[in-house]
Amino acid sequence: MGIFDFVKSGVREMMIARPDTAKHLIVYKHPDQNIPFWSQLTVDSDECALFFKDGRYVGYLPTGRHTLQTQNIPFLNNLVNRLTGGDVFIAEIFFVKTQPVRGVPFGGPLESMEDPVLYEFVTPRIFGEFSLVVIDPVRFVVGYHGQCGGSGDNDVILGWIKGKFFMSVKTVIGQVCAQQQKSLLNLGGMSMELGARIVQSAPNLEEIGCKILEIGNFNINFSAEDQRLLREANKARGEARRGIGIAQDAARAKQFDLDQRFQQDARYVQQLAGNWQNYAAGQAMMGAGEGMAKGGDGGGVAALGAQVAIGAGLAQGMNPALAGQGQPQFVPPHLQHPGAPQGGYPGAPQGGYPGAPQGGYPGAPQGGYPGAPQGGYPGAPQAAPAAGPTIEQRLERLADLKNKGLITDEEFQARKAKILEEI
Repeated sequence: MGIFDFVKSGVREMMIARPDTAKHLIVYKHPDQNIPFWSQLTVDSDECALFFKDGRYVGYLPTGRHTLQTQNIPFLNNLVNRLTGGDVFIAEIFFVKTQPVRGVPFGGPLESMEDPVLYEFVTPRIFGEFSLVVIDPVRFVVGYHGQCGGSGDNDVILGWIKGKFFMSVKTVIGQVCAQQQKSLLNLGGMSMELGARIVQSAPNLEEIGCKILEIGNFNINFSAEDQRLLREANKARGEARRGIGIAQDAARAKQFDLDQRFQQDARYVQQLAGNWQNYAAGQAMMGAGEGMAKGGDGGGVAALGAQVAIGAGLAQGMNPALAGQGQPQFVPPHLQHPGAPQGGYPGAPQGGYPGAPQGGYPGAPQGGYPGAPQGGYPGAPQAAPAAGPTIEQRLERLADLKNKGLITDEEFQARKAKILEEI
């Protein structure tokens, strides 16, 4: 019903409200600018009503049912049309949602980027939803939406906001991958963290009177070719990491074995050998014994003897205390007389045969047969002379004879002086 029909008919009231078909819109503009006095304006609980005249903001009405008259709403005096006798307001009414608008879709391909872990260039794609709220209806209409009638589609209204928000999403994805050294394949398990970071980095929309609240469900995916590249690179990286792990485990096992051997050697030195030199000599002998047990590769008896000789030499070299102490020396088999049994022939009497004359046979010339060279044949080894008592031992024996009264003091002094002359 037109405004003039309304005046002519004398109807006192007119109902003004957002129609049901426009409930989803963030901004809805009432189509008629001529508003009769006493009209009933209904503002839903999720919106507010803004009044404009001649391109200027005039007033605001909150949620509820309002009777349009100057006594109740003083700013209506600025809207009265005097040409109609003061019975009509001339104004543009905008209904603006003030509750959060959820399920706003966004998405598309991100910029081509290098995976910081797999080192492959791919182009991720992200799709999701976010929510926003109008925090300043006047600024939103004046600074962003405008006073036009609108397209009847929120996607058209929010197109610029979604584009700006998507730019911040691209920045966050790149920063998270670079800072945390995460592969793009792992971003699917970081939805909560990414969502919080994206909201923190969301563009500041206060200048147009709105704010992004949160990000809803979203997913990151790749084209079939990018997915194949990343999976192959991840497989190769996994094989390399397994190889490194196996090598590390082998090194730890080797180190453990060395530690065990060191502790065992330390116990042997402390409890058995007494010092490291004795232990080293024993180890050398054990090594020679192992060589004898193995017998070499075709070396025969000579090789065995050589191994034993080397082991004995190593033992004496590593423990000088053994040298020169009359230790029995091993004679290798190749240096022994063939067939000569160790320790003499079996059954041979100890000390010679029974009845053999002591000191040689009767009639044998003293000092050897005539013409025999004195001291043995030329080149024959000379026997070492028998060692007699030392001077100290002789003096001690002389003093013992004096103490027993077997010699006098004069005899003791004379023999003592004679012994000392030998020094």
